[in-house]
Amino acid sequence: MPEIAKVVFGDRFNLAVAYHDSLATTAAERGFIGPKEVERLWERHILNCAVVGEAFTPDLKVADIGSGAGLPGIPLAIARPDLQITLIEPLLKRSVYLGEVKEALNLDNVTVVRGRAEEQKKGQFDAVTSRAVAPLGKLAGWSLPLVKHGGQMVALKGASVSEELERDRKEVTKAGGGDAEIFTVGAVLAEPTTLIRIVRR
Repeated sequence: MPEIAKVVFGDRFNLAVAYHDSLATTAAERGFIGPKEVERLWERHILNCAVVGEAFTPDLKVADIGSGAGLPGIPLAIARPDLQITLIEPLLKRSVYLGEVKEALNLDNVTVVRGRAEEQKKGQFDAVTSRAVAPLGKLAGWSLPLVKHGGQMVALKGASVSEELERDRKEVTKAGGGDAEIFTVGAVLAEPTTLIRIVRR
């Protein structure tokens, strides 16, 4: 367990440990986490997602679409208890797991919704986040309608995000996307997290 986890999670570090243990056992047993990922849950998954909190101002309503086993939403909810996080996950088994984690960790700032992003009420969030869900154009089409005008989508992306933005610019614009900013968070980590922020016009 990296020492840096104590810095990132502060007095909620024990919740992060409990979530790690749940991912390493229950989530892995149910096939939500690949066997090779178990050894690198801290660096590659939990910490990498928790630092996304650096992109958000206080007290926002944030949706995590295609939440899966709760990444990035649950580490974000643990690191930033001021944020109201809604985990949106279409698959029953995964949404059941998310509900179990919410109860076990007593995460009052988390709501679990079973469903697809495109079925949700439009304009209800300040921000939408996601990780490894879809190419940028499609992702913008799902994310941006959910945020208020002036709200933002903040997606975790890889090193090739600039090329993705160039390729999908038309789709992003069509979805209501305005200015886009690519930046990194988590300077304290060995490998910072790359994010793209797109504001809804």
